[in-house]
Amino acid sequence: MFLAICIAITPGPPLAQNVRDTATRYDVRIGVLGLFHPREFIVRAMDGHALVLHADDQSVTLEASSGLNVANVTLTDSIISLKAGTRAILASKATVTDRSGEPVDFILGVRGKISRHYRGTLEIMPSGHQLIAVITIDRETAVASIVAAESAPAAPIEALKAQSVAVRSYLVSSRGRHTDFDFCDTTHCQFLREPPAHDSSAARATAATEGLVLTYNTKPFAAMYTRSCSGHTRTPAQVGLRGGIYPYYSVECKHCIAHLARWTTRLSSADAAGLQSSDESARLHIARRLGWSAVPSNDFVEKKIGDQIVLQGSGYGHGIGLCQAGAKAMAAAGAGFLEILNHYYPNTEIIHWKGNFPLQSTAAK
Repeated sequence: MFLAICIAITPGPPLAQNVRDTATRYDVRIGVLGLFHPREFIVRAMDGHALVLHADDQSVTLEASSGLNVANVTLTDSIISLKAGTRAILASKATVTDRSGEPVDFILGVRGKISRHYRGTLEIMPSGHQLIAVITIDRETAVASIVAAESAPAAPIEALKAQSVAVRSYLVSSRGRHTDFDFCDTTHCQFLREPPAHDSSAARATAATEGLVLTYNTKPFAAMYTRSCSGHTRTPAQVGLRGGIYPYYSVECKHCIAHLARWTTRLSSADAAGLQSSDESARLHIARRLGWSAVPSNDFVEKKIGDQIVLQGSGYGHGIGLCQAGAKAMAAAGAGFLEILNHYYPNTEIIHWKGNFPLQSTAAK
C-alpha cells in the first residue's frame, strides 16, 4: 500500500541563492576537492556577492564591485598564507562567510585543475602536507546538488524524487565518515557538484520530498544506489561487504533484464591480481588505481589472453539498493517515487525527519 504525498512547490529564486531560516536549517560538513591533494586554493567572490575571509583574528572582504574579489590560500610550512591584493596574512586556518557570518555563494578552485561554485560556509585548514577545504552546507541544498551530480541524464521527476530520498537518507544516517568532516565529494560518499537552479529537475525533486528519509525498524539508514544492476540487485554479503542497519534484498529489475548493459575491458595480469567477480573491495581497489571504467561492476567473467586478462561483464556499480536505470524506466512507465522506493528497498518506511528526531510516518511498509 502506498500513501500519496502532495507537497506544493512555491516558485522562487535559484536554489543557490536561497537562504534557509537558521532555525530550520540542518547542515552537513562536506570535504571538497580533496582528490587534488591541494597545497593552494583560490577563493573568488561571485558577482553580486560579498564574502569575508577570516584568518584567525584578521579578515579580508572580497567583492567584485570593490575591485578585490580573489584571494590565494597557500600552505606554507604547516600554516596558511592568505594573500588578497596587498594584504598578506599568516594564520592557523581560514573561514569564508557573508558579512553576517552566514552562508554565501563563492567560487573555490585549485589552480590549473578545477573551479567550482558552492553555497555555504567554508573552512580551509592544514592537514599534513596539503590543505583541506570543508563546506558547511544546508542539507537540502546538498541533496539537490548530489541528485544533480549522481542521476542518470533525462531521468523523470519521479525517479529523481526517489533518488533524493535515498541521498537524504544517506546524509542523515552516516555522519562522521571522515575525521575532519562528515562526507567527501567523491564516490567514497556521494558526488557533490554545484547547486542546481531552482527550476531544475533535481531541485524540484528535492523540494517535493523535503525532509523525507528511508527507515528500517524506525532508524534511518545509508540508502545505497547503483547505476545499473544487471537484472537483479544484490545484498552486501553477495559482494563481500558487511551488512548494516538495513539488510537489503536481491530484487528483480525488469528493465535491466530486458536492456542488459554489457561491457568489456582488458587488464594486465599484474593489475588484475586478486580480482574476482562479486568482490566489491577488490573492484574498488583496482578502480581507485586505474579509474572506474577498469572494472565497471561486480558481474563479470574473465579469461586470460596472452599476458592480459579480458573481463566481460554487465551492469555498472556495486549493484546494491536502488537501480538508477530501473528507477528511470519505472518512472517513465508511470510509477511514483514511493512505488520505486518500495520496490528497491522492501520492508522500509518513509518518514519526515527533522534534526535528530523522526516525525510522522508518510508511507506504509
